[in-house]
Amino acid sequence: MRRLTNAAVLVPILLVLAGAGGVWHWWQSRQDKLPEGLQFGNGRMESDQVDIAAKSAGRVREVLAREGDLVSAGQALARIDTTELQAQRAKSAADVTSEEASMLSAKATVAQRQAELLLKEENLRRVLGLVGVGAASKQNRDEARSERDAARAVLEAAEKTVTAREQSIVAAKALVDQIDAQIADAILVAPVRGRVLYRLANPGEVVSAGGKVLTIVNLSEIYMEIYLPSEQVMRVPIGSQARIQFDGADFAVPAKVSFVSPEAQFTPKQVETRSERDKLMFRVKLRIPPSLIERHIEQVKTGARGVGYVRLDPNPPDWPAFLQKRIEGDLLDAGD
Repeated sequence: MRRLTNAAVLVPILLVLAGAGGVWHWWQSRQDKLPEGLQFGNGRMESDQVDIAAKSAGRVREVLAREGDLVSAGQALARIDTTELQAQRAKSAADVTSEEASMLSAKATVAQRQAELLLKEENLRRVLGLVGVGAASKQNRDEARSERDAARAVLEAAEKTVTAREQSIVAAKALVDQIDAQIADAILVAPVRGRVLYRLANPGEVVSAGGKVLTIVNLSEIYMEIYLPSEQVMRVPIGSQARIQFDGADFAVPAKVSFVSPEAQFTPKQVETRSERDKLMFRVKLRIPPSLIERHIEQVKTGARGVGYVRLDPNPPDWPAFLQKRIEGDLLDAGD
């Protein structure tokens, strides 16, 4: 009975391995049919990640997005509590009002000093006229002149006080503007269209300056990275047409070569075989057009594995039939 039990377990395992081997040979036979001038590499879909973080320390008041939500650029995702900032703004606004009142008082003082100066100047002119006809002494003239000079100095001081008050008002208003900017920054918005990948803080939690609240995937930058040897990568021009075929899919996604690394590196651990990981390869980025991503935004998933195909110069061949099948609802452009 024990021998029968082992056999019963072994047979399904052998069937699974045989099936996997059949799939591998089927996939490999496809690659062997690639015409000269095409090259492929394994990869997975990736995207730039954007951290939604608080600019200043504070308590999270609410988080408006959940993991998996599709968000648009400019959409509010979270809010930081602004109670203290609102109190600071009220005080700063009151300081502005106080400084404006002080400036009005200073301007009134200037007007008073101007009137006094006019009076002193008129008095000096009268004294000078009297001195000319001998009706006033030189002492009277000197006293009148001294009073005129003192009034002029007092006026200049009053005018400088007005200037100082004006600058104080500018500084007080700038402080209000600064607090307003901090209040605006307390609303965390999405800078790009994307999907929420992680929710890192909850309402009531206190985050530090730069503390992350959410992480989103930038869906306008979707790409696959493959690795090619130097003799092939030297024939891959920037902008070259490419195709991406996901595991288990029977259609191809158009892409373009947007980056070729200038330095060789060992291929990463996610490459399936050890022999391939031990080779020095060049990283090639295949970027999917944003317009195509937008039309299929709900189906876009990062992390999906597949195979990337690129054209090599010179005289790139036509794509084989299994890479020409359209995406459902989209025809591949003739120029792709």
